[in-house]
Amino acid sequence: VQLQASGGGLVQPGGSLRLSCAASGSIFSPNPMGWYRQPPGKQRELVATITTGGNTNYADSVKGRFTISRDNAKNTVYLQMNSLKPEDTAVYYCKANIPLTGQYWGQGTQVTVSS
Repeated sequence: VQLQASGGGLVQPGGSLRLSCAASGSIFSPNPMGWYRQPPGKQRELVATITTGGNTNYADSVKGRFTISRDNAKNTVYLQMNSLKPEDTAVYYCKANIPLTGQYWGQGTQVTVSS
């Protein structure tokens, strides 16, 4: 199973970015899929998760600013990040739970919010 994440970069405060993560190599649909992040010098933390049925869960710090979605046909999860703040700066990782197989992490993509 491989997770390929993309979409990170440098953005000014108040700006937007969209992350994508595609899962491949399994006959099972990942459930759930999600995004985590690790700010500099801190532990990895939950950002948002989404099930195949569309049920979502968000960290309080991103509610109202970030939106997680997925394309089940493509086994791809997205994270639309709006109104970005400097404290959103982190390496963002996607994670997928594959039924009967286990949990997998993507390689991480850097998001830097700075003027």
